[in-house]
Amino acid sequence: MAEIHPFRGVHYNQRLVKDLAGVICPPYDIISPQLQQELYQRNEYNFVRLEHNRELPQDTTKDNKYTRSAAVLERWLEQKVLVADKTPAIYLHDHYFQHGGKEYRRRGIIAGVRLAAWEEKVVRPHEGTLAEHTSDRLSLLWVCQANTSPILALFEDRERQVSSLLAAKEKSPPLLSSSEFDGERHNLWAITEPEAINQLCASLSEQPLYIADGHHRYESALTYQRERRASSSSVSGDEAFNFVMMELVDFADPGLVILPAHRLVRGMSKEALSELATRLNSFFEVEELPIGKTDVWGQIDRLLSGGDSSEVRLVLLGLVEGRLLRLKLRDFSAADQMMPHFHSELYKRLDVDIVDNVIPRELVGTGGEKSIIRYSYDGQDAVNRVFDQEYQLAFLLSPVRAEAVKAIADAGDKMSRKATYFYPKAPAGLVLHRLD
Repeated sequence: MAEIHPFRGVHYNQRLVKDLAGVICPPYDIISPQLQQELYQRNEYNFVRLEHNRELPQDTTKDNKYTRSAAVLERWLEQKVLVADKTPAIYLHDHYFQHGGKEYRRRGIIAGVRLAAWEEKVVRPHEGTLAEHTSDRLSLLWVCQANTSPILALFEDRERQVSSLLAAKEKSPPLLSSSEFDGERHNLWAITEPEAINQLCASLSEQPLYIADGHHRYESALTYQRERRASSSSVSGDEAFNFVMMELVDFADPGLVILPAHRLVRGMSKEALSELATRLNSFFEVEELPIGKTDVWGQIDRLLSGGDSSEVRLVLLGLVEGRLLRLKLRDFSAADQMMPHFHSELYKRLDVDIVDNVIPRELVGTGGEKSIIRYSYDGQDAVNRVFDQEYQLAFLLSPVRAEAVKAIADAGDKMSRKATYFYPKAPAGLVLHRLD
């Protein structure tokens, strides 16, 4: 099944870059224009210049954000801002972060993983991809010839073999470490001992890997591999472009936090809102509850987390003034009729898929107008946006469980877009995987 390899990672030289906290950045897909500007200003060596360089009005095919990223990479290598390890390694990464008033540690191993086509089911997706994002990452791959940020993937450590190997390694001083910034900090170790590497590779070789975050990066790596093979006169199969950098995390890791993507709605007419209130009763048992005077999100969170986990439960805010509506699906068979027939039974019983397939059809006004749906991964933020009248409604969801992600992927199915948010994202800039 999965084949993982050590690689000679490229990382910041901490003799020149004293604190990684100022130079690492999130992956490209959550870097807004405002955050991009902040990252540029944070430090002259911030990794955003590689991961997601600025677009300029005068960009051309020969001078654009991708070619500038490649130029930055070569300059930083020449200046020894970035240095390559002499010995191939598998990297242990401890990612500390805050969520819900608690500190977590998510432990992962960063390695090269041999690329396998989706149909081989060695690497299994749970979401679909969009051509625009895949094209963006492919363009960066071609000019930089490097994986700038790791794909986050999951594995099962049933015998605890991997965890015991990593626990032994963490007793030594880390190769790199960062101070805390925005509630996050990092430690990175290089595992270079042949015996430890062989044990890690063997422990992961008999199972598939499940992409948590980075479907577009994997899709672009597959395309890049095909194109490199087509343009090469001879290929051995062991070239670096046959591998992609992944951070692998155990399904049972206590730091594996999955956030739901709450659905926010605006643009509905009064008639459409009235019709929605009536028609929701066709699918749900609707219970009206008074909104508390304080900690409304806490109240909603308790409603979502209580009861039978097999039930589909949603909370709707904004439809009835001063009331929360707790929605409990009446009949799965009625909801089935609203969903594409090719989806699995697992898909049809997930809160997020029911919201995206059943409720949007109810959000069509009598005049045919469509509402606007946006997403928020922060429940308090979603509540505030309705209270501030920025949005009319918020459909508030429970998080998808890790075992559901695995089950959907094993079934060869895919969840709705914006179904999961593995929090926090694995950062770009801790280690880079060169493909040339």
